[in-house]
Amino acid sequence: MSEPFFFTWSAQRGAAGQEITGGRGEYFTTADGRRWLDLASLSYQASLGHGHPRMIAAVQAQAGTLCLASPTAVFPAKRELAAGLLRLCPPGFTKVFFTLGGAEAIENAMKIARLVTGRHKFISRYRSYHGATFGALSLTGDFRRPPVEPGLAGVARVLDDRHIADTLAAEGGVAAVVLEAVPGANGVFTTPAHVWAQVRAACDREGALLCVDEVLTGFGRTGTALGLEHFGVEPDLICVGKGLTAGYAPLGAVLVHERVAARFEDEVLWAGLTNYGHPLGCAAGREALAVYAEDGLFSRAAMLAPQLVQPLEDLAASRPEVIRGVRGLGLLAAVDVELDHAGVVALASELERRAIFLHLSARRKTAIFAPPLIISEAALATGMAAFAEAVTTVRP
Repeated sequence: MSEPFFFTWSAQRGAAGQEITGGRGEYFTTADGRRWLDLASLSYQASLGHGHPRMIAAVQAQAGTLCLASPTAVFPAKRELAAGLLRLCPPGFTKVFFTLGGAEAIENAMKIARLVTGRHKFISRYRSYHGATFGALSLTGDFRRPPVEPGLAGVARVLDDRHIADTLAAEGGVAAVVLEAVPGANGVFTTPAHVWAQVRAACDREGALLCVDEVLTGFGRTGTALGLEHFGVEPDLICVGKGLTAGYAPLGAVLVHERVAARFEDEVLWAGLTNYGHPLGCAAGREALAVYAEDGLFSRAAMLAPQLVQPLEDLAASRPEVIRGVRGLGLLAAVDVELDHAGVVALASELERRAIFLHLSARRKTAIFAPPLIISEAALATGMAAFAEAVTTVRP
């Protein structure tokens, strides 16, 4: 039966989706009665898993007290969430601009960069994904951008981060360099700290802002509050989403350093949204930050990292003709899958048969793992064993 809505990133004929009916912890359930182990946090946002009682209660409580507010309204959840976010940032961050999600955070960071610098160009990576809105998709380097081009004018992309400084100088007029802390959906590749330092220095030299996209990597995904902590980066703007509310309400944010925020003390910030700082999103974000802190989930993700990566390394050693290139940081890992399209489809079928949910891309030939930060050690071991079993059934 054809559904009365569009499926995203799909040709609609024959498209289908899972009918999710609920879940608890690291598992979600579907209408056919199956219980799936979520090794992807859905679309990387379900960092606190499914059916988390504190998250549900926080949203319900907010709905019962203040469910609607104007963009200029002030209320406790909004104020407290902003303060909590700034405490997670490097020194000097003083303001938060709330959005409805990660892509809109990127959009508004781009506006801020243009307003502050008076320039219109941007630099990003080819191996990147910044969101599906027009500006964010224009920055994106992967296969989702070309079908909707021409995009926003003035975007230059680099294949290698070591070329950013030269590209900045050659382009001129760059408002901001926009980089994911770790390109997550495009394969979990990290940039050495000394290269990040070179990018920061080049931005300062050329008068460009540095914006770090933490939409996927923020809030413990890499084993620290923000992924940039691994590399000693001090950006001007930080974009967050996904784990900000652990998926329990739509919300994103741009975190702004004082040197940028000061510009808008006497000049207009030409940015705003009808549902800016929506009460339900702010309440969910405030509670998510509390749960992360009280349960020590950022450090727990770092502690569990070997239990995610080691099974993949063992599998790559035993099946090098199928699995190679193991990469990981915290509870985020990827492997390259040496299979043709039919082989990837066969592997996906084996994972479905075992009710294992993760991101397996036939186009990129990668499998990406991003389990909820609350996943039990037993469930993680079960999931990694199931992935290994599925791999053994396919032939390159």
